[in-house]
Amino acid sequence: MTYNRSLRLLDPSIFDPTKLAGVDLSKIWLAGAIGGLASWVVSAPSELIKCRAQLCVGGHTSSLSTGRQIWKEHGVRGFYFGGVVTSIRDSVGYGFYFWSYELTKRLLLSRHHDPFRDPTAIDILVSGGAAGVATWASVYPLDMVKTRMQTQDGNSIPQSETRPLLPPSQRRKGALEIARDVIRMEGISAFYRGLGVCSIRAFIVNAAQVIHNPS
Repeated sequence: MTYNRSLRLLDPSIFDPTKLAGVDLSKIWLAGAIGGLASWVVSAPSELIKCRAQLCVGGHTSSLSTGRQIWKEHGVRGFYFGGVVTSIRDSVGYGFYFWSYELTKRLLLSRHHDPFRDPTAIDILVSGGAAGVATWASVYPLDMVKTRMQTQDGNSIPQSETRPLLPPSQRRKGALEIARDVIRMEGISAFYRGLGVCSIRAFIVNAAQVIHNPS
């Protein structure tokens, strides 16, 4: 909904957000980025709980127990730990998703004499898959930093609430500090570890998602 409304605000001439031939791709990216940013309200808490539950951070083995512990220790604010990185990831990712989907679809349709014709099922499948791959490729380093940030020991103290003399072992690291540590200890390649498998999954999942919703 946010994407469609943002796109119409950026280009009032659009009457159908599923038919965007001729629309500036930069407007499509920006509308997608705005839509992704809007999803942060829901994605930040859910991502935090998912990541911590998957790794049993703090000894909690279920999403429910993880959520309860976060609420008990930090209240509502605790659910948005790592929220800034999550919001940037979602904004950039959604921007590239819609941008790459439309770009791929246009490239495929350019093979025909009429670029305004309706795309075939194969066109949609390939465009959706390519969009999924482009999305994760554009945000994978951010997602890695976000995950490491959110899965730190739940008993540690948030950095913003620490005193200057607290040792590093008793506080959570921020996104920039984690990124610097990764570069220093593991190298740039660590930011893309697992991207290949993630791209295969993204292609299949996104191709399947859009095949029933042609544009």
